[in-house]
Amino acid sequence: MPEYAERVLDVTELIPPGRVMTYGDVAEWLGEGGPRQVGRVMALYGAAVPWWRVVRADGAMLPGHELRALDHYREESTPLREASRGAEGHLPRLDMKRARWDGVTGGADADADGDRDRGAHI
Repeated sequence: MPEYAERVLDVTELIPPGRVMTYGDVAEWLGEGGPRQVGRVMALYGAAVPWWRVVRADGAMLPGHELRALDHYREESTPLREASRGAEGHLPRLDMKRARWDGVTGGADADADGDRDRGAHI
């Protein structure tokens, strides 16, 4: 597996349950690549990590994986917004204001105060 892919997957594993990062957030956190590169890594290698925590910036569910992702979001109490009547399939969207993780506070390797020692705010 390419080194960049390993780094993307490592970041994905740091995202706390109930929180998400966008493809662009992950690239920014790494200081390398962009949303498309992160999306490609997730498509090829993301099955072994909590893939549902890396999302589109608009909060829409990943096409073809909506129901599986929704199960994870509900299990983890990820903030969701009710679907509008015109929404395709009447599926909710992620509430990005509440669900988005900054890549620093409260992560998987947070200390007792909830802070991390590395990474940049998104």
